[in-house]
Amino acid sequence: MDVLRPALININGRIYRRNVTKDSKEEHYEEEEEEDVSYVGPPESEYLEEDEACDTKLIEQTDKGYRCAIEVPSVLYKYIIGKKGETRRRLESDTKTSISIPKQGVEGEIVITGSHKAAVSSAVTRVELLVESYRKKQPFTHFLSFPLSNPKIQEGFLTFKDEVLKQCSQDHGVEGSIFQNPAKLHMTIGTLALLNETEVRKACEHLQQCQHFIRDITEGNPLALEVTGIEYMNDDPGMVDVLYAKVNAKDKSDKLQLIADRLVEHFVSAGLMVREWDRVKLHGTVINTLFRKDSVEEAGGPGRQTMSEREAFDARNILKKFGAYRFGEFGLNTVLLSQRYSSDCTGYYTSAGSANFS
Repeated sequence: MDVLRPALININGRIYRRNVTKDSKEEHYEEEEEEDVSYVGPPESEYLEEDEACDTKLIEQTDKGYRCAIEVPSVLYKYIIGKKGETRRRLESDTKTSISIPKQGVEGEIVITGSHKAAVSSAVTRVELLVESYRKKQPFTHFLSFPLSNPKIQEGFLTFKDEVLKQCSQDHGVEGSIFQNPAKLHMTIGTLALLNETEVRKACEHLQQCQHFIRDITEGNPLALEVTGIEYMNDDPGMVDVLYAKVNAKDKSDKLQLIADRLVEHFVSAGLMVREWDRVKLHGTVINTLFRKDSVEEAGGPGRQTMSEREAFDARNILKKFGAYRFGEFGLNTVLLSQRYSSDCTGYYTSAGSANFS
């Protein structure tokens, strides 16, 4: 690591700099366990400088010393407790503080108390670093989506599916169960790991804030889109796992791309999303081998094939015959905060929040 450009860590909107001495070692954690995990902390010299520790305004003085309460989703408690309480005991011993954690499954605050303000500050910083590390390992629970489940697009998709199965079912791996559910056709803008209701509400509030710039871009009108053509994203069309429908604005503008990129920028800045690409890849999945009949409906769900078990299909004839296929046109008027592994009364993903274009 370049010592002149140390890594920056975003924790709850605050930016920390990690300082590393030449003798310090890489921070490491033991393998995650379902119920408890041990933590091996880095050398003290690797932690943040004292003047860059937690925001001192969060630390209250009491008649017994100092106290700081921090919100942590209950699913992350086990990483602070550690195997047989080892992690918490070590943190308390190292910082000369007491760490009170609610019962597993009970949402609340972790309360850190100590005789000295600096000790509480150090403990808070170490807990937040630990939480942030394991938060990144949690599977995503929600995603921002542009729904493509318009009746016209669904009709075009079902015709596409029927024709592909009529003309290409002899090709390796091509069969009905690898096609998307027409009720769940969508474009994914970005994924979020929202670990409790408080975080879901926060994400909904931020999505509402985005409505202002969205309407500035769309001039308060639905965005006319056309879904035409398919593409793949690997090197060998004879061994494909996913096919995507191309989605573009009818007026050939970059408004849809601009909205998607601005949404990601906003949610990344809020600490609710991790940036994966410089620009959002606008596409709607129409075929995915993870949808095969011997697995459940969505990627990553219980019983679904693992990446190594996926059986690719030969897409060469599909691309040749349907590469310019027109699924249809429609007016997009909303972006949704969609819940993974869910369905509403329409068959689309259950929505936790939305922002409208008009």
